[in-house]
Amino acid sequence: MNEPIMNETVIETRTIRTGILEAGSGPLVLLCHGFPESKHAWRHQVAALAKAGYRTVAPDLRGYGKTAAPERVDQYTVFHAVGDLIALMDALGEDKAVIAGHDWGATIAWQAALLRPDRFKAVIALSVPMMGLPPVPPSKIFPQNDGALFYTLYFQEPGLAEAEFERDPALTLRKILHAASGEAGPRKPGDATPNPFSMVSRNAGLLAALPDPTELPAWLPSADFERLVSDFKASGFTGGLNYYRNLDRNWELQQANAGQRVAIPALFMTGERDPGLAIPGMAEIIAAMPALVPQLRGSHILPEAGHWLQQERPAEVSERMIAFLKQLDV
Repeated sequence: MNEPIMNETVIETRTIRTGILEAGSGPLVLLCHGFPESKHAWRHQVAALAKAGYRTVAPDLRGYGKTAAPERVDQYTVFHAVGDLIALMDALGEDKAVIAGHDWGATIAWQAALLRPDRFKAVIALSVPMMGLPPVPPSKIFPQNDGALFYTLYFQEPGLAEAEFERDPALTLRKILHAASGEAGPRKPGDATPNPFSMVSRNAGLLAALPDPTELPAWLPSADFERLVSDFKASGFTGGLNYYRNLDRNWELQQANAGQRVAIPALFMTGERDPGLAIPGMAEIIAAMPALVPQLRGSHILPEAGHWLQQERPAEVSERMIAFLKQLDV
């Protein structure tokens, strides 16, 4: 079988101008990226799923890449993101899809599964498990002290993280991608391995504590890295950071869904060395997922892989996704 041709284009939907990477024909699979990434984080899966008989579409989320970036912070809630996906499906002429997401894309995918089970027939989440609503807004939970604060709190003040990250986008991306990858080394709760998703010095910022690798990770060819750098030089980091600035707003809006369970088939994967697993309580959250996701058909921890799962372990992730999708077709 010939390798599928991947096409990159920009289409207008009723909510936003959207850049997409697509290939193949058949049942639709939507792939949602995380931070700081773009649709090209899914390049391996777009090709593999298209070859397996699926129409595969990876959009740049609002604020990223070739997709438009609304100016107001409050236009980056998960409800806006799910609305963009529904509008994209309508523009593509598709009634139903399987939704897959990584990092922030996983959070959006879980919410899509809750909000529109009539449009999404299954959900695949990488790195971020389904979690119930906490009793208080997230900003009241994240730790901080006089010298440091949790990275999500560091991201709250408009312009602060942008000033650090946009000074040298290549350095920013190189440091974050390396530090959260499996190549940064084994992790366990409380260890001292530099973690971009942990506490941030109020004085030095996020990047100072992260090593600058002498070379790119083996899973990230220089051409793909340069493409990512180019995307962020063009878009800046504000769009991606605005998702974090809506954590409390999402919590308020999600009260209507409190106690709701994901009613469609689901698959979860994460990396053994994902720094997210070092967050206290994360192992227990993953173990408790079946109560929130009754049709969870697999929960997999991939050995030695880090946070960028679909790029670090492209073949294994694609194989597990395709096996799950084939079950749905029975």
